[in-house]
Amino acid sequence: MRINQQKLTAGLKPHYDFIVCGSGSSGSVVARRLAENVGVNVLLLEAGGTDDVPTVIDPGQWFQNMGSERDWSFVGEPNPHLNGRSILSNMGKVLGGGSSINTMVWARGHRDDWDFFASESGDMAWNYEAVLNLYHRIEDWQGEPDPKYRGTGGPVLIQPAPDPNPIIPAMVEGARSVGLPRFENQNGRMMEGDGGASIADLNVQDGRRRSIFRAYTFPYMDRPNLTVLTQTLVTRVTIEGKKATGVEILYEGNVHRINAGREVILSLGAMHTPKVLMQSGIGDQDELRYFGIPVIQHLPGVGRNFMNHCGIGCIWEYQHPLPPRNNAAEATFFWKSEPRLVVPDLQTCQVEVPVCSPESAAQFNPPQSSWTLFGSVARPKSRGQIHLTGPTPLDPIRIEDNMLSHPDDLKAALACVELCREIGNSAPLRPFARREVMPGNLKGSDLENFVRDELTSYAHQTC
Repeated sequence: MRINQQKLTAGLKPHYDFIVCGSGSSGSVVARRLAENVGVNVLLLEAGGTDDVPTVIDPGQWFQNMGSERDWSFVGEPNPHLNGRSILSNMGKVLGGGSSINTMVWARGHRDDWDFFASESGDMAWNYEAVLNLYHRIEDWQGEPDPKYRGTGGPVLIQPAPDPNPIIPAMVEGARSVGLPRFENQNGRMMEGDGGASIADLNVQDGRRRSIFRAYTFPYMDRPNLTVLTQTLVTRVTIEGKKATGVEILYEGNVHRINAGREVILSLGAMHTPKVLMQSGIGDQDELRYFGIPVIQHLPGVGRNFMNHCGIGCIWEYQHPLPPRNNAAEATFFWKSEPRLVVPDLQTCQVEVPVCSPESAAQFNPPQSSWTLFGSVARPKSRGQIHLTGPTPLDPIRIEDNMLSHPDDLKAALACVELCREIGNSAPLRPFARREVMPGNLKGSDLENFVRDELTSYAHQTC
């Protein structure tokens, strides 16, 4: 594979049938599926470098990628709803994108979400039953056989966390003790009802991360029709009339133009996809003209409707220190902030190390020997926007994340903290907790202020 890719990148062509921009979970799948057709040439472009590094390969080191050269480390604008704080948003800058730096918890969509997508689009190929068939095809499930819900033989190896930390079944039992049903795994039946708790499904194989890039693209890198080019920044789509004809890239310090005979696919994530579109002349005409970018298509929705899952850490000090196992986040629960809701709107992962904002760390000083219930509002109503700051590719974007700008998100976040505290202080977890570190028994405005100071990004951005 290495020799083949060295040959292909050394002889970079001026023209490919398909150019896929971004090697994250979407780009990796699209590039592989296209390259299955030996009659077409596919170019996959990635701004970051190799994923063959210990912090990517070793599941227990995932948090060391945050803030490293493998992370874009986007920073939002100061947010008045977060006491004026700016939120760091992690996003993968490496082969595999987010799937190479994330926590490796395999979380499938809820039935009602898929049926909603089908209803809104008028396309039943998006409904739950149709997508369940796709999940079957994608998965290589290593847990107890479950032919109704789980697939085998697919490219993505999934298994329940093997030999989990003793605190993990205790958290699941703690959730059950306060009324959440326990499930055999977090997908399948759990994604059809009110939610519940389970040991996490992980895309980890033999103690190594199984990213989507490794599952899909890597096995095809010995083929002559798939070129994977790293350290390459896509600067804009080239357009003639109203037709995309290729891309402009920054590679080895020089600007190159590469043509696409059939399609250009942008899979650059919630930040860089709108940025590249706007730099290519597709976006709100007033903003483009302000920066002197010729308008190809007035499309004011580009960069709008930004969403992200918030992260809120509730932390306990271990009674007796336990070293993390697997991905250090081996259990999860989904539940509702209010009983009247149809779909669960809260997600929490148990993390076997302390996770919190810099502000909370300064205030509460959690010991290194601590564990976290890292909660999230999974169906946020707050919306933000991505803006350009200049006309050139190296000009940074301006991110108005607007998290907690909708009052319902604050209500859900408060409910999430209360539920995490109820579970974290339940009898099954007492043997693992010397004390609750944060937030403690805060109420009213004090609890609201804690949430505004503690909220961070779950790195689930979309736009």
